[in-house]
Order: sequence, then structure tokens, then C-alpha cells
Amino acid sequence: MRGLKHKRILITGGASGIGAATAARFLEEGSQVCILDRDAKACAAIRQQLPAISEAIIADVTNLMQVEAAFADAVRVMDGVDVLINNAGISIRHNFLDITPEEWDKVIAVNLTGVFYVAQTAARHMWERFSPAGESTAKGSGVILQTASTNGIMGYPYYADYNATKAGVIELTRSMALELAPRIRVCAVAPGYVLTPMQRAEYTDAMLDAVNQKIPLRRHAKPEEIAALFAFLASDDAAYATGHVYTMDGGETAGGLASR
Repeated sequence: MRGLKHKRILITGGASGIGAATAARFLEEGSQVCILDRDAKACAAIRQQLPAISEAIIADVTNLMQVEAAFADAVRVMDGVDVLINNAGISIRHNFLDITPEEWDKVIAVNLTGVFYVAQTAARHMWERFSPAGESTAKGSGVILQTASTNGIMGYPYYADYNATKAGVIELTRSMALELAPRIRVCAVAPGYVLTPMQRAEYTDAMLDAVNQKIPLRRHAKPEEIAALFAFLASDDAAYATGHVYTMDGGETAGGLASR
């Protein structure tokens, strides 16, 4: 992709799944990469797996003080952040009637409040890189890319709290794009079913097969395929892309009941 070499990338939830695959892709493109993740063990593992990363910073996105400190660490290590991949998220599969207030608060805190904390911190940093005349003090412009989901676009059972947060991420993305243009581009990626460790832990083999039969391409996405879309949207090739949600779901949401 054009314009990614030497770009400084920060990826939240970057120690596993889509985040780790995205880190690997940006390293292949010649970018500098910092990872932010709350899992210390996973951070240690990703340092071994991807020794070229600049740093793996341990922080909880639900804690604003930790977010600001971690972002400052990323800026110190890379001398700035050009692209944020705002990817950290959790899900808990259960019936709507069984969701406890504590579970609701936990999912909202990570998937929506955490996304807001990191996005606002990054946007302030990127905004300050522009001169009063509105011209960038560095080549290119800031880019914020957020992980939404087809769950934020369609209705899905057993994930009411998760679905609500992903719909919120989509509207947050659109609002940010309008307010931050033309200085900062903001988009969301909405994956469908992706075979990540989080997804695998929630589904039996039979459940996975049942889902695959509903997807026109008859399979889950690979994390690397979502990473490729992030790389494109962060690149100069996508310089006119902002304010939109880009779905990658194997055709799952292309039709309604008739397609199933």
C-alpha cells in the first residue's frame, strides 16, 4: 500500500486476533507499530512473535489515566502516532434476559467508552500536529480506524450488549469524521464472523459449521483478511475515504431471509 512505510501505528487490543494480524501486516508494509493491550501475558507473547514491534504497552482502555499514559509511551517510543487502529473489544454470549448489570457495564466500558477514550486521546494528538493555517506539520494526515462489526448493523441474538456497543462505535465514527475533517480521516471496519481466539472460545465445532453454512463464502474470515482492509484504509490509496463503515463479511449481510 502506498504511504505506509515509516508510518507510526498504534493498535489497541493488538496482542491477539485481528489486532495481532493487523500489527503483522503493518510491519510487512514497513510501518512502526506499537501495541496496547491489557493482557500482560499476551503482550509478552506478541513481543516474541513479532520482535520488530516498537513496544507492547500494557494498559486497560476503560481507564482514562492508563490510556493517556500508554499513548504518551507510544508517542515517546515512535515520536508520534499517525494511525490509530482502535480495536480492543470483548463479548459475552448470553440471553438478553440473563445479562447482569455488571456484565452490561463491563462490555460497554471496553467496547464503547474505551473506544471513545483512545479515539479522543489520539485525535487531540493528531490535531495538534497541524499548524494554525490548517496545514499538516507532517506528511499526510492522521487516520483513526475503529473496529465495529456486522453486529452493529444487523440484529443478532445472544449479544444484545455487544451489538449495542458496535452500533455506538459506528455512530461515533461518523460523528468524529464530520468534526475532525479535513485534518483527520475516521472510518470503521465491520467484520462479520472472524475465526479469532475469542470467537473460537465461544463456539463448538457444530456451532461454527452451522454459521459457515449461512455465509455465502461458506467460511469465517481470517484475521489477516481484516488486517488487509485496515492497511488499505490507513494508506494513501484511501486518502478520500472517511466517515464510512466498510463491511467484510463473506456476503453474510448482502441479503435478508430469502438468502438464508
